[in-house]
Amino acid sequence: MERLETDLLVLGAGVAGVYGALAAEAEGARILLLSKDPLPSGSTPWAQGGVAFPLDEADLEAHLLDTLRAGRGLVDPAVARSILEEAPRHLERLLALGLPFHPEPTREGGHSRPRVRHLGGDRSGLLLLRGLLARLRSPVLEGYMAASLLLSGGRVVGALVLSPGGPLWVRAGAVLLATGGFGRLYPVTTNPKGATGDGMALAWRAGGVLRDLEFVQFHPTALPDGALISEACRGEGAILLNAHGERFMPRYDPLGELAPRDVVARAVHRERERTGGVYLDLRPIPNLRERFPTVVASALALGLDPFREPLPVAPAAHYAMGGVRTDLRGFTGVPGLYAAGEVASTGFHGANRLASNSLLEGLVMGERAALAALGDLAFPKGAEPLPALSLDPGLLPALREAMGREAGVVRRGEGLKRALDLAEGLPLLERPPQEVAREEVEAGNLLLLARLLLRMALLRRESRGGHFREDFPGEGEEAYHLEARGQEVRPSPL
Repeated sequence: MERLETDLLVLGAGVAGVYGALAAEAEGARILLLSKDPLPSGSTPWAQGGVAFPLDEADLEAHLLDTLRAGRGLVDPAVARSILEEAPRHLERLLALGLPFHPEPTREGGHSRPRVRHLGGDRSGLLLLRGLLARLRSPVLEGYMAASLLLSGGRVVGALVLSPGGPLWVRAGAVLLATGGFGRLYPVTTNPKGATGDGMALAWRAGGVLRDLEFVQFHPTALPDGALISEACRGEGAILLNAHGERFMPRYDPLGELAPRDVVARAVHRERERTGGVYLDLRPIPNLRERFPTVVASALALGLDPFREPLPVAPAAHYAMGGVRTDLRGFTGVPGLYAAGEVASTGFHGANRLASNSLLEGLVMGERAALAALGDLAFPKGAEPLPALSLDPGLLPALREAMGREAGVVRRGEGLKRALDLAEGLPLLERPPQEVAREEVEAGNLLLLARLLLRMALLRRESRGGHFREDFPGEGEEAYHLEARGQEVRPSPL
């Protein structure tokens, strides 16, 4: 088996991984950056919305308040303030690197004012990632997936990787997880095919804590094939209509179409059930083709004409607020293991992420985690790979269908129990990592996360919690996180 050695092994080549690798490069460290899929990879290229930067010192407090409100009582205020205070420095750096941010910010759902900076209209994530990759000196290995972490005396010292040429043994002074979320657990999602929760499963099996997995954000406006229609469209004047042609959002929230995503997703779901369909009318947006070229292209590809008629939309699984619990340096609590981006749970997003805060967190925490990892390099002798999780990929469709039906926008106790019974009945196997295929590992990782998510959702439901404004958290209720340690799921106070 081929063996490699590096200072910092970065798993995942989205905004958090690449920006973290750039920061580590600047310190002179040896970097090995692995991408499971061809570049540009991960969820970052799919991000149509931009990056939410506070406009100035006064707006920092308003941005913080918007973040706290969107997070439904589970945002850590100190974490949010720390990330937002650092945001202007990263905007200055990106501008100095020559990234072409539009000079006029845009307003998106949950924001009290325009502060979201875009690149290339609705291609912000793609252009941001391409710009960062173009400035990275270290090579990125494409088609490489970590199946297992290597441990030595309780410390993570690398990973056993599945590569196009076969299994690969990578020794590293520290490992940075930047592998994204688990949107592919659901039948309709805005996430790419590689979003199978790999980093969360790797960290949990190495002794890390997974937190708040039950909080999955559903984007309210996706086309029938899961293609995202950016929230910025509603910020620029698009309106939601039910099957009767009625605008309905003002009945659900004073902010109308610009209410937080959980509110809009629940409203869209209810109106679809009540009237038979929901449609997004993009015609009020001036210069639609120039402003949102990706949205227009996605609609036309489905035979829909946004210039002549409203587009059919529905909620789709979009973003995981929960993940590997970390501190403000990206440290997971497991020596040698760090995490940043959607794979991590810092406390910044709480129960519901504010629009366009995700790319900002990826920038800030990607750099912090990489630099913290460089201060924690160690190369002990000896290493053992953990077994890899494995599941027959043919069993995934039934699990996905159950997750969409029972653990989607609407969740009821009996439905969650039915989905958990199904998940618990599927055979989750442990196998030597060098003997499994990528698809088997991805399926095994998704099944593990489904079991933990459903347990958390049931516990949250029994305590009168939930994802949405009307039931989480209620007046007088104690807000708390749910954490998975080993096989145990338990509440953790704020």
